[in-house]
Amino acid sequence: METEPIIAYVGLGSNEGFRAGNILLAVRGLMEAGLPVVRLSALYETEPVGTDGHGPYLNMVAEIEVPENIAPSQIMARMVRIEYLLGRRHKFLQAPRTIDLDLLFFGDTVIDTEFLIVPHPRLHKRRFVLVPLAELEPDLMHPVVKKTVTELLDEVEDDFNVARWSPDPRKGNRSESIHISASSGS
Repeated sequence: METEPIIAYVGLGSNEGFRAGNILLAVRGLMEAGLPVVRLSALYETEPVGTDGHGPYLNMVAEIEVPENIAPSQIMARMVRIEYLLGRRHKFLQAPRTIDLDLLFFGDTVIDTEFLIVPHPRLHKRRFVLVPLAELEPDLMHPVVKKTVTELLDEVEDDFNVARWSPDPRKGNRSESIHISASSGS
């Protein structure tokens, strides 16, 4: 008897260094850690919440098909390792970061321990999480709040700007533009 795979959602964010590159490396890190990424939302540029003087974030959400017998705590341990490998050395709430990985949902599982809370305790209050999550799964039901992602997004009181990001240097992203030139061999 085959069981349905568990689908987890991971929030990714970066506001230090080459933000898009940090997120790309984190996605690669998830896959290398044995967490198959099924879909990715677009990248969104967002205002930092609860801080002044920090640059804007790039945020996205990854959908992961959880391999059998991997527990949420194991996913968190793998994500902390990815954060560390990408230069994150602290977990202060309002600190700038090269990468931030948050386990948003693990199927419809509810966990509330000293080390892990799933669903993420603030996801329903954060536009920068709900917008990319709604892009992937608008009808996903929050198992605690008992509302869909679309309903949560409609009701969120956070009015911080969340705009789809483009690496186009004409749109003000010069420091992160990726230039690819074709070179002809001689």
